[in-house]
Amino acid sequence: MAEKKRIIFVCTQNSARSQMAEGLMRAMYGNKYEVFSAGTKPFRVNPYAIKAMEQIGIDISKHRSKSIDEFIGMEFDYVVTVCDNAKEECPYIPGGKEYLHHSFPDPAKAEGSEKEILMVFAKVRDEIKEWLKANFND
Repeated sequence: MAEKKRIIFVCTQNSARSQMAEGLMRAMYGNKYEVFSAGTKPFRVNPYAIKAMEQIGIDISKHRSKSIDEFIGMEFDYVVTVCDNAKEECPYIPGGKEYLHHSFPDPAKAEGSEKEILMVFAKVRDEIKEWLKANFND
């Protein structure tokens, strides 16, 4: 069997978009990719990101926010920035072979009731899922 390709998703806090991307990628293409995520200023995994992923049967409750510094020295086939801020702060990761960028809206900025906020997270989750299908379904 061919060796799995390595992919890392990067956003600012490694709390929502990159965490959901990691969970989705692992669930959809974990047989082909070794998947990681990190942040330029890691904070914590957003509870709404965990709930949005639970809705589609993916458990990211054990994930933790990680600094990009934890991955120095590793090689990646793909480095994917999922927010503009991360692209500006971290345009180059030593060991990255191919760089991709797609800025997804920040669901952590959502306001309203719990249900409304969760709907925003679910919408961003679905956008990430569609983007992954379009870019990695080879």
